[in-house]
Amino acid sequence: MSKGKRKTPSRIRYEESHPTVSCRITKEIYNRLRDMKEKEGVSFADILKIGLGILQVKAKKEERAYSKGYNDGYRKAELEFKVTYVCNVCGKPIVVNTRDEKEAIKQYMEDGGWGHRECHEQE
Repeated sequence: MSKGKRKTPSRIRYEESHPTVSCRITKEIYNRLRDMKEKEGVSFADILKIGLGILQVKAKKEERAYSKGYNDGYRKAELEFKVTYVCNVCGKPIVVNTRDEKEAIKQYMEDGGWGHRECHEQE
């Protein structure tokens, strides 16, 4: 350490609780480590933790694909199955999800003579 520069107490504690690990490896192993670091988006420390079984390797592509599929399916189902109506005070949509709302809609449909299109066309 250069003259006049002192480590702060917090830096000393950090270095004591997080020691540096250094070793020599072949260029081939280094290249593999670097490639894994870039491909998986993890640090060298994380690669060491994975090797020790402390950290699980996450398949980021699979997670992204799952999330995209889930979100796409959710949006598609929402468009097909979610029932909304407009608030007569503020004009914002309200999602039908309470038993009372469903009963009121059921009663409205029955009172209004709603039925299958095919049934009405046969009349």
